[in-house]
Amino acid sequence: MPDSSIINFDYVKRTLVFKFDAGTSRGVLKTKDVFWIKAFHTGNPGLLGWGEAAPLVKLSPDDREDFEQVLSEIMSGLSEIAFEKNEADVLRQLRELIPFELPSIRFALETAILDLINGGKKKILGSGFYNGEKSISINGLIWMGRQDFMLEQINEKLAQGFDCIKMKIGAIDFRQELDLLEYIRSRFSKDQITLRVDANGAFSTKDALGKLQQLAQYDLHSIEQPIAAGNWDAMKQLCAVTPLPIALDEELIGVKDKAELLDKIEPQYIIVKPTLLGGILETKEWIELAEARSIGWWMTSALESTIGLNAIAQLADSLETKIPQGLGTGKLYMNNLESPLEIDRGQIHYNPTIAWEEPA
Repeated sequence: MPDSSIINFDYVKRTLVFKFDAGTSRGVLKTKDVFWIKAFHTGNPGLLGWGEAAPLVKLSPDDREDFEQVLSEIMSGLSEIAFEKNEADVLRQLRELIPFELPSIRFALETAILDLINGGKKKILGSGFYNGEKSISINGLIWMGRQDFMLEQINEKLAQGFDCIKMKIGAIDFRQELDLLEYIRSRFSKDQITLRVDANGAFSTKDALGKLQQLAQYDLHSIEQPIAAGNWDAMKQLCAVTPLPIALDEELIGVKDKAELLDKIEPQYIIVKPTLLGGILETKEWIELAEARSIGWWMTSALESTIGLNAIAQLADSLETKIPQGLGTGKLYMNNLESPLEIDRGQIHYNPTIAWEEPA
């Protein structure tokens, strides 16, 4: 009789198609490849746990040409491993088995195995969100593009009832971006609408402070990654004198010594993305270290499909989030999986009455 602790793995690849050209300071995205990993026991192949490996082009440590080959080799090797049957031990096992340099694969396997352990019902962590008892506040994301396109998105998010708006900046004329922020602030105070901006490292170290001073007049909650990652000294200086809170994002990717980075830069916030940071255990450690230093945090999805988004939302729920999270990317694609995840008036919630579309 086969050992029930032995898990087999397979995957389904899908190229997701954006509903619009998704502009960032690193370029325009039209499609995104995702790999849905399924975990199952040989003796019960109908019981499936699902996870998602979705490396981001030009950003993820495991964005590599041989990604699919590496994924196949890892899954083959894991089929000889006896996995524990509780969350903490599974996460520790996968940290030892999956290299730090393959964060999206580790996160996908964590999710798939936990889903399998929990009965193959897309339940990963927590309970309130999954049971439909609790919603999570999220920000409405404004993508880069022509000013008229960005304004259209802003009006749409406001009409949908979002009270936290995040605008990507750094790709069009800076004055036009300030005008868009002025448009929102002329209609809504900071008590009515929380405003965040994300520069994706677009500012130079020379002009960053001047731009932050201009942005600060619009009562912003924070700015994500104003300068490129890796400039620890410059970022430390910026965080020390900034007129508005700075949130580190790309800065965290690939960093093994978390405490060293936080102690060196002393940011006001960090943004944690499980797909890019190495999964559930790594994400929890970032948060624990940040909270010990009175550094705020929020969690953000990284353009995953609904499989990955579901896992991240449940992780956020299990950590009792306090401020709006970045979990509004589920409606970006034309061919995403149908799921119980719904967004209404700036809240994401899980509707247990809606069935999951199975990956194929």
